[in-house]
Amino acid sequence: MRPPTIRDVADRAGVSKSLVSLVLRGSDQVRPEKRDAVLRAAQELGYRPNAAARSLSEQRTRTVGVLLNDLRNPWFVDLLDGLNSLLHANGLRMLLADARLNRRTGQDPADPLLELRVDGLVVVGTLPDPAALGAVAERIPVVLAGSREPAPPGVDVVAGDDERGARLATEHLIGLGHRRIAHIAGYGAVGELRRRSFEATMRGHGLADQVVTEPSDMTEEGGYRTTVRLLSRPDRPTAVFAVNDIAAIGVLSAAEELGLRVPRDLSVVGYDNTSIARLRHVWLTTVDNTSHEVGRRAARCLLERFEGAGGEGRVRLATPTLEIRGSTAPAP
Repeated sequence: MRPPTIRDVADRAGVSKSLVSLVLRGSDQVRPEKRDAVLRAAQELGYRPNAAARSLSEQRTRTVGVLLNDLRNPWFVDLLDGLNSLLHANGLRMLLADARLNRRTGQDPADPLLELRVDGLVVVGTLPDPAALGAVAERIPVVLAGSREPAPPGVDVVAGDDERGARLATEHLIGLGHRRIAHIAGYGAVGELRRRSFEATMRGHGLADQVVTEPSDMTEEGGYRTTVRLLSRPDRPTAVFAVNDIAAIGVLSAAEELGLRVPRDLSVVGYDNTSIARLRHVWLTTVDNTSHEVGRRAARCLLERFEGAGGEGRVRLATPTLEIRGSTAPAP
């Protein structure tokens, strides 16, 4: 059997094809009884609108491309939830692409989404060359979410306030009496902002000579290996502030392997307040980087661009908070 068409819906409802089209587009120019008749006929027939045909007639696909730099980071999952909830409420669908996979195969990361004629693009996380998005932004609205890299003209940036968040984490440990505090740092602008804020806060409390910073790749394995080195020092730290929750899990693993109890022997603070941090057997003190709110703000920026807002790109920062749980305690 052939699938029902808009003509079938019109015949069943006793109206014209053009009126059916108005109803399916959500127009407020249709009387309630006519709208109800059309929707009832569509349901009875099992009619599904032809998205491809509608895209051709409207010159838009009602889809938003989302280019995700790291599928393994749970913080991005919460961000996507906030992003998608607002897009869906405005009749838009989200198409997801893996930027790392595209780069490994030699593609420009955004190409698959652009080939699908998305109406806008949200880039989640840090890309190696965000300036390359300038050409894309000349064609469709582009928003960077969760990244602090310099953006091309016309590209909005939505992220957490990394300097404030790192200061909250560091001051929490200092307030507990810790002086030998190590920071497991990350890469990119986000990692740099958190590192600089940690060091500035330590100096501001007269602890410049106690500053210890170790680079990492922001993975659990990287956090583990870095912590093993830190805890092998004769003046080992009594507290570690990790650049993200994933690295903090590596810190916890290294401490357990070396016979140290958290938080009695070692306090640990993460960053991002991911679902991992909220697991009962982890119960990690961490900075809540408002991932869901960052996603919603990114969606709002995109919607404003769709509505005609032009001009230079804007930077919008969400305010982080500190979630104190069971991985921090007064210095031993």
